[in-house]
Amino acid sequence: MKNKEYWKNWAVAAGMRALRTMAQTAIGAIGASAIISEINWVVVASSTCIAGLVSVLMSIQGLPEVPEEKK
Repeated sequence: MKNKEYWKNWAVAAGMRALRTMAQTAIGAIGASAIISEINWVVVASSTCIAGLVSVLMSIQGLPEVPEEKK
């Protein structure tokens, strides 16, 4: 069983990864529009949120920034 400190470190690391992924997705979605008035903000928001969720789900398998607990 992992201790409280591990989960705290994991949440911080997973959150930072998710935020970076979301920012990259938003930049890509916005950059795909030729003119600022053509940006579909619903698509930008939904794709950004989905990217953040996928990032957190992928972090469940483990994060190299958070060392495993020694037995």
